[in-house]
Amino acid sequence: MQAPGQRTGTANLPLHGGHAPSWLFQRMARLSREIVAAIIIQSGPGEMLRRLSDPYWFQAFGCVLGYDWHSSGVTTTVCGALKAGLKGTERELGLYVAGGKGRAAHNTPKDIERMGELIAASPSALVYASRMSAKVDNVALQDGYTLYHHSFFFTADGKWAVVQQGMNTTTLYARRYHWLGETVSDFTNEPQSAICCEVHGATLNLVDAESAGTRQVITEVAHREEPRWLTAELKKVTLTMPRREYIAASDINMTRLTQSLESLLERRPETFEEVLAIKGVGAKTLRALALISDIIYGKAPSLRDPATFSFAHGGKDGHPYPVDRTLYDRSIATLADAVRRAKIGDREKMDALRRLSSVYTARM
Repeated sequence: MQAPGQRTGTANLPLHGGHAPSWLFQRMARLSREIVAAIIIQSGPGEMLRRLSDPYWFQAFGCVLGYDWHSSGVTTTVCGALKAGLKGTERELGLYVAGGKGRAAHNTPKDIERMGELIAASPSALVYASRMSAKVDNVALQDGYTLYHHSFFFTADGKWAVVQQGMNTTTLYARRYHWLGETVSDFTNEPQSAICCEVHGATLNLVDAESAGTRQVITEVAHREEPRWLTAELKKVTLTMPRREYIAASDINMTRLTQSLESLLERRPETFEEVLAIKGVGAKTLRALALISDIIYGKAPSLRDPATFSFAHGGKDGHPYPVDRTLYDRSIATLADAVRRAKIGDREKMDALRRLSSVYTARM
């Protein structure tokens, strides 16, 4: 069984509607298949997962396929093109794609189980990895973005990567999250190693290292505390407590919180990951539990937005997040090499390299 994954980066992009034209999508599917095949033939499917988990490489890949650099649609369209383009080649190339946008995201477990008959790895372990990566980015990290796209890539031996995206309808931005299954053994402690972002906002980050005390308190509360005593204490302190930016008064429903705490107590989770994995433990429950940790036990959660770098030279909020040129140069070089080796026509190859060159020039 592969270890739980590490989020390797995220990207914030303007939220755009619409769809790629049919002719463009078909071309993207075919071109993506040939580029992926070139990478896998030379370096194996595991290396392809590493490329997909690199936000810079993924963004440049979308541009090579012919999609707008600075648009939320690059995520859903590129993942959709990969799923369509690789259909029928999975066993040959050793790379499988599940999930997608909207309803397709909810069907990810079924996709994995259906293709699980073709692989040596345990489908249940892959389904768990898919579900937990989504729950971390939707519930444990509350950054204002709600997931609406989830693509799960995996190999026959159980390695995996995730590319998923959330939307913030207030700021009209989307944020993309990348995960790589081979890099860490804990879903709940610093799962991200890099974040691409242009917009920062109020965040409750329960997977930050600074939230270790909060995670411990939440687990202990869920495991052994009397729910009615806790809610009674919480009711007392919330009458006079200072404002907490990660929770509003309307979030605290004592009846529902008591029910959630009773449900947790019945299961007696031993770790924060087990708390997070329980169905029904959502964003509001975790905000209330974080408040209990903060107010009653004195362990405040981290409010750090884990964004660390961006595709742009400056963020929308005026703070610079410069491109890491060394990583970016490496991503461009490996993608250009894959295009040159892809089994496509010379004209198509030249067009793809020209698009890549124009993107590189514009970014630098």
